[in-house]
Amino acid sequence: MTQAPEHAPRTARRHDREIVALAVPAFGALVAEPLFLMADSAIVGHLGTPQLAGLGIAAALLTTAVSVFVFLAYATTAAVSRRVGAGDLRAAIRQGMDGIWLAALLGAALVAAVLPTAPAVVELFGASPTAAPYATTYLRISALGIPAMLIVLAATGVLRGLQDTRTPLAVAVGGFALNAALNAGLVYGAGLGIAGSAWGTVIAQWAMAAVYLAVVVRGARRHGASLRPDAAGIRACAQAGVPLLVRTLSLRAVLMIATAVAARLGDAQIAAHQIVLSLWTLLAFALDAIAIAGQAIIGRYLGADDAEGARAACRRMVQWGIVSGAVLGVLVVASRPLFIPLFTSDGSVRDALLPALLVVALSQPVAGVVFVLDGVLMGAGDGTYLAWAMLLVLAVFAPAALLVPALGGGLTALWWAMTLMMAARMATLWMRARSGRWTVTGATR
Repeated sequence: MTQAPEHAPRTARRHDREIVALAVPAFGALVAEPLFLMADSAIVGHLGTPQLAGLGIAAALLTTAVSVFVFLAYATTAAVSRRVGAGDLRAAIRQGMDGIWLAALLGAALVAAVLPTAPAVVELFGASPTAAPYATTYLRISALGIPAMLIVLAATGVLRGLQDTRTPLAVAVGGFALNAALNAGLVYGAGLGIAGSAWGTVIAQWAMAAVYLAVVVRGARRHGASLRPDAAGIRACAQAGVPLLVRTLSLRAVLMIATAVAARLGDAQIAAHQIVLSLWTLLAFALDAIAIAGQAIIGRYLGADDAEGARAACRRMVQWGIVSGAVLGVLVVASRPLFIPLFTSDGSVRDALLPALLVVALSQPVAGVVFVLDGVLMGAGDGTYLAWAMLLVLAVFAPAALLVPALGGGLTALWWAMTLMMAARMATLWMRARSGRWTVTGATR
């Protein structure tokens, strides 16, 4: 049913309250996550350009290995929030436990795959002879934290689905503080160099996983949900995550292509790219706060059979995304003299860095729309469309990025190709949102 005009302002205010209540804590938690890598970059960057270049390559590989399984958070949020909307908290938490067990199994498999293949993968990725040893060291040690990272993803999805973004904020802030302290102490205090940075991050990740598990287990016992692994439930979680896995693999392919192109532009270019990518990731996670709210809110509305409420929430969140993106773009331009010296004192790295940052700033309003609509469609469980749309975007981006070195372009041209990728994503997501085909109601899609 369409809202009467006189009710529109009241409805908008209600949606604003819901968005703020979920997005503000989610913003803090999401910003804290990329700060792990930014803290590593700031500390390792002062060891030297080869070390920072090695960290950039290893971090891209490690983030890819983990982020392809981000469906553990996204699919869990959508499934749990639908059951919350339908009023079945026991089933909601049971769904979340299946996701956590799946995360543990996938994490163990990834560790077994990464440890023996790290040197070959780093070499394949195009690391220079000076950067490759540092990249291999960081990758091998950090791989030990992969199971913890995946458990954190799944448990975060459970809490978001339960409309709780405050607990993830507390855990993320504590984890960042621990990570920063351990990195500084192990890299410089203990003299471990880049290995100390990796060990500090691994310890912080396992501490976060332990806290999340304690919270979820307590909730499961309170509502009478079983803690035991259920083969059918784990299999169902995996099947539901396949479309989002395809979507995420396509997105990670975009980022890996960008990093591979930057690596072939030289050590100064890949070092600058690592800093820009860290900032871009920070901005993306900040904008994704509204998308996280969207996943939880949209899933709850659809689970409660309120399709019109879901559409109204979507419209309001898009407005938030545009404004937030514009504000972040202005902040990037205004603050660049302050944060560039934190990451590097190398003049060649700074020269490559500055114009690429301006491109990133200009693209932020587009990014705001992209992340919001991505979250809305995830909350609706519209994973199949997201998979096909991201494959199309990859087909647009790949030739544009690969042409950059062929045509003699530098890092700025590469980031213009990234902006083209974001514009293509916005177009595909906007068309789906306008169609209304994502508003499927019920406790399950």
